[in-house]
Amino acid sequence: MLGMAHIGLPTKNIEKTKEFYKSLGFKVLMETFNEEAQEKVAFLELKDIVLETYETLNVAGKSGAIDHIAISVDNIEELFAEIKRSGYCLLHDSIQYLPFWKNGVKFFMIKGPSEEKIEFCQKL
Repeated sequence: MLGMAHIGLPTKNIEKTKEFYKSLGFKVLMETFNEEAQEKVAFLELKDIVLETYETLNVAGKSGAIDHIAISVDNIEELFAEIKRSGYCLLHDSIQYLPFWKNGVKFFMIKGPSEEKIEFCQKL
């Protein structure tokens, strides 16, 4: 594993969220649209912190509203097989793909002991 990739933050208003984090010094790395989920997505960065914020009606709107943490990996297929063998609670039956970044990203998620979601992702 390579380290933290990003923190997933759902929002009801992506423009308001971008402006708020920009006022704190974050810069927009990338903006895109997730066709499958029909959501606007923006990646924001401040030094070594990256937020993936996405517009959805499914927002907790209270403390604990972070959706997931993502860990960057360099061999997603090998890790998926290892995680599957180890008996973790997988939230995906297979490795997923999104056309984010220059060449896309592969990822999968597991559930942690407090129902938190942990994403493992590899930029292609």
